Amino acid sequence: MKALETLARVYVDDLDAALPTLRELTGEEAGLRFPYAGVEVARIGGLLVVAGSEEALAPFRRVQATVLVDDLDGLGQLLRDRGGELLDGPNEVPTGRNATARHPGGAVFEYVEFAKDRPVFAG
Repeated sequence: MKALETLARVYVDDLDAALPTLRELTGEEAGLRFPYAGVEVARIGGLLVVAGSEEALAPFRRVQATVLVDDLDGLGQLLRDRGGELLDGPNEVPTGRNATARHPGGAVFEYVEFAKDRPVFAG
């Protein structure tokens, strides 16, 4: 498993209100945008913007970053060997597969492996 890119997570209540400023700051257009589990998700530059009500965002807020990887296989064993744990997944998601993990020290990351036949987070 190799980390390809890390996206900082930004939590907002209104994606349409947040994107214009982020577009101006990053100089990029929002990439893939889709609804997922009661929230709306979009990538813009190095940010993964997750939008929804406080209630809808609550289960997502513990995740501090999204790490794009070439392959999720082996993540669970890697974490266990180093004192971390797989909290959830791997699961099928709109972009491929994901898993949520707690690292030694307490950081929680989402890992995403894109499916070859699905669109990726461009931009």
